[in-house]
Amino acid sequence: MLRWLVCGRLGPVWMWKALLLFVAIAFAGQLLGVIFNKSSVQPAARSIFSSPDAQGPSLGSCQPHTHIMFLKTHKTASSTVLNMLYRFGEERNLRFALPLGYQLGYPLPFNAHRVKGYRGPRAIEFHIMGNHMRFNKSEVEKVMPADTFYFSIIRDPVALAESSFAYYKEVAPAFRKAKGLGDFADDPRKYYDPRLRNNHYARNLLWFDFGLDHNANFSVALAQRGEAMIHRAFKLILVSEYFDQSMILLRHALCWPLDAVVSFSLNARQQRPSSVGGMTGSWMGKAAAVAGVGVRVGRSQAKTPPNLSLTEEQREKLRQWNALDWYLYKAFNRTFWKEIDRFGHAQMEQEVALLRMRRDDLARVCLRDGGKPVEAHRIRDKNIRPFQSGLVRILGYELQPGLDNTTRTACLRMIRPEIQYKDVLDVKQFPRAQLVQAQPGQQSQVMIAAGSSFVKQDSSRTGGKRLVGGEAGGRTVEEGERDWDRSRLIKNNQTLIRVQEKGRLR
Repeated sequence: MLRWLVCGRLGPVWMWKALLLFVAIAFAGQLLGVIFNKSSVQPAARSIFSSPDAQGPSLGSCQPHTHIMFLKTHKTASSTVLNMLYRFGEERNLRFALPLGYQLGYPLPFNAHRVKGYRGPRAIEFHIMGNHMRFNKSEVEKVMPADTFYFSIIRDPVALAESSFAYYKEVAPAFRKAKGLGDFADDPRKYYDPRLRNNHYARNLLWFDFGLDHNANFSVALAQRGEAMIHRAFKLILVSEYFDQSMILLRHALCWPLDAVVSFSLNARQQRPSSVGGMTGSWMGKAAAVAGVGVRVGRSQAKTPPNLSLTEEQREKLRQWNALDWYLYKAFNRTFWKEIDRFGHAQMEQEVALLRMRRDDLARVCLRDGGKPVEAHRIRDKNIRPFQSGLVRILGYELQPGLDNTTRTACLRMIRPEIQYKDVLDVKQFPRAQLVQAQPGQQSQVMIAAGSSFVKQDSSRTGGKRLVGGEAGGRTVEEGERDWDRSRLIKNNQTLIRVQEKGRLR
């Protein structure tokens, strides 16, 4: 046979050599293909939100609470807490007791009819209530089930006063008249008139949010009655200065997974140089549109940041001015640490460390630039830009590019600003509600609150509309009623409209 090959009986030798080379190449290619196919057929990478770390340490056999009422106090990191409630409820398709606008009738005492879709006591099962209100338990109980878990959060009144002065200086007459916070602290009564609208931001704001008389003269007996009322109504009072410890207590109280209480700081305001004063850099803030004041949002002129510098003497004067709040803070700070004593300090340290580690992990996955907050105009996705007030810059976040759909959805929930998140939930719960479009030619620069809020036609100045209803201006009005300048009030049903110059929607 070999001789035949040599002699070319079965064909030329070169042909056989070529054939053998082709077979060898084909075999090698097939072998390499199998190897590459094995390496490429890998199970899809799991989202970080489905990892075992998302659950956190075991909570035993308890069942998660789904009936929750959070009293969202002002300037206390409450926006971050509300984001947690929004996320938890949205992921589980729970029903929110949403406001008609963006607040539940604030600053008037809460009334059940301020809840969108309310049909009467217990007619509809609402799971979560958490937007700003002035607490009124009898009305809340008409909306929320009997087994509802009530909780809230407080903050040192001096730090709260600093933040309140920065955000409400233009809307609270007492602050507007003062050159700086120290000037106000030296003689509050010089600037404060309890009869003027929005001055509740300037004195005992916590006491006011809990539904109590913030202008009452301080007495120990009165303060103790207020403390007892809050103890009866609320199962847990968190402390803003110990936010991570608060989240661990809340997680165990609600029997929630760890990721449900992991958060990024929302509505943080841009830090100012330390020369402004010792109380700069409050990490939580919120756009005034959500805080209960009508705010113009067009192109505003540059304004001098408020002077927040305080001496130690002025700090003490603020504690005396906010004596009812100071009493509450000291009382519930003691209660808070008693809770931690019962929980166990060693276990608390371990779980706080896990929470912070998890937050860092999620920030690396979710956020650009290592999770550093950025100015709103630098955020490319306009849908997640935080609303800006006139005096301070509210920072936001940008998502990391290239995320898978599951991860991106979860990350987006963690950074979605409060106003936009409320709108998302509103559309899900009330899909038939129609969005009222701005009419051409409107000139006013106003954010109009959502759903059945009242707006005023302001033809005397801009021909547009100005927000005056209870959701943003601080008082409840009825269709056909007239405002202070005798302008007739009309009713609009919309989710969110920003009326800009030349009728453009922002």
